[in-house]
This record gives sequence, C-alpha cells and structure tokens, in this order.
Amino acid sequence: MKSSSAATVPRAAAEDAADDRGPRRRIRRQLASSPWLFAAPGLLVVGIFILYPFVSTLINSFTDKRTLIPGEYVGLDNFRELLHDDMFWIGLRNSTLYVVGVVPALVLLPLLLAMLVQKHIPGITFFRPAFYTPVVASIVVVGLIWVWMLDERGLVNAVLEAVGVGSVGFLSDQWLLLLSAMAVTVWKGLGYYMIIYLAALANVPRELHEAASVDGAGAVRRFFTVTVPAVRSTMVLVAALSSVAAFKVFSEVYLMAGPNGGPAGEDTTLVMLVQRVGTGLTGRVGYASAISVVVFVVTVALMLLVLRADRKEDA
Repeated sequence: MKSSSAATVPRAAAEDAADDRGPRRRIRRQLASSPWLFAAPGLLVVGIFILYPFVSTLINSFTDKRTLIPGEYVGLDNFRELLHDDMFWIGLRNSTLYVVGVVPALVLLPLLLAMLVQKHIPGITFFRPAFYTPVVASIVVVGLIWVWMLDERGLVNAVLEAVGVGSVGFLSDQWLLLLSAMAVTVWKGLGYYMIIYLAALANVPRELHEAASVDGAGAVRRFFTVTVPAVRSTMVLVAALSSVAAFKVFSEVYLMAGPNGGPAGEDTTLVMLVQRVGTGLTGRVGYASAISVVVFVVTVALMLLVLRADRKEDA
C-alpha cells in the first residue's frame, strides 16, 4: 500500500506539471507575438504609404507608363533620356545650388540662435516662441506672404525705392528668385533646428565653459573649442536632415517661381520637374519615376557623404 501511494504522488505531480506546461507555452507565445501586434499598425502604414510607393516608382521607372496608359518595359530608356534632357540638368543644378546655399546657413545660424535664446536677457521670453512661429505656419501662407513682400510693388521694393535704391526684381530675375526661395527656406527652418540645438546645448557641462574662461578664452574661442565639439554630432544630424530637405525642395520655389519654374523655367528643381512631367492626363509616369529614382539616389549619397565626413573627423 505504501508503494502504490508513493507511486501515485509522482504521477500526480507529473500530471500537474503537464497541466501547467500548456498555459506556460501559451503565455510564451503571446509574449513573443505581442510586440508584433503593437508594431502591426505602424508597419501597415509604412508598407502602404512608403514601401509600396517606393517599389511601384522603381518598377515604373523602367516602363513607358502614362497616366491613363499601362506601361511596357523599356529598360534604361528613361534614364538615357535624362542625359539629353536640358530641363533635367537645370533641375539638378538648381537643387544642388539649393543644398550649397541652404545647408551651411541651417547648420550655423540655428546654433547661434539657440545660444542666444539660452541666455537670460530681458525680453527673451517673447522671442523664444516668436522664433519658432514660422515652423508651425503653413508653407503656402509663408510663401504667399513672401511673394507679396518681394513683388515689384511689394513692401521690400517700396522701402528700397524710399531710400533711393530703386526696385529690384526679386521674382523676375533667375538668380535673385532662387536666392529669395533659399532665404524663405532658411527663415522657416531656423526655429525647428534651434530646438534641436537647444536640447544638445542643455547637455554641455557648464564647467567646460568656466574652465575655458579661467584659461583666458573669450566668447569666440569658447564657441569653437567648447560649444562646437560638444554639439558636433547634432550638427551632423542637422546637416543630414537639411541637405535632404533642401535637395527635395518644392513648395518654396513653386510658390515664388510659379508652376513654370520662373523665367524660361530656369528655376525649376528636380521635384518640380517630377510634378510637371508626371501629372495631368498625359503625364509621363515612367519618366517622372526615373527622375524620382535619381532624387532618391542623390539624397542617399548626400547622407552618406555627411556621415563619412563625420567619421573622418572622429578618426
């Protein structure tokens, strides 16, 4: 009797362990799948609005698809046509000049603005939100305001005529129009990148500035020896973000130059060319997709160049 009862106890324990093993497995499976359940909505959005359009654009770039006509495979014909398209080279030139003109300003000026906003000076509480206001303003509203200001009968030309300089064709001259659009981009982006720099400056130890002051370093020297090295990674981030945004510029130039891209289309950017070529009932979707692929490749190359320059400095 003792032996049978002793055998019953392990058997019951084994049955209890087997009963517990099932719920544990279900809990493990639920724990393993729960992160994917939380990520599923975001992955679905990314797949529908990013991955699918990207793959579709890549496929269309090798076809002669139009808005209402299914395309046929044409290989690299669209990319060969780009090499002989004058408007493509004009768009590439303007987009590249936009990066050269905008990125240095958006890397340096927001940093100086953040250093100013960080100080406790009279009236700074008013200017802190004022500097950020252009960021939240609609780009269409901002563009129209600047068009009215820079028009031949606008506020800026009225002031210039009042001081005897005369009217300036900000919106009729090819290069002045491009510079004006760059100024709007810089003006609108200052507050956004200022916030990023403020977060970086908050992590700079005050002891470093105090030690540099004790060594006799002035404000300019402290800026280059303390502030810039401390926020260099943030400067790289700002350079990468602003370079990609500048190369893909559309709204500012479109609003100020018009749908035709300024005088004789000389201020057309690559994204404006994509919009012009690929829309409408006779839009060349395949050719516009090829231009879009070039824009994607160049923007990735810009980011890699910025990251490589940062690595060289670290080395």
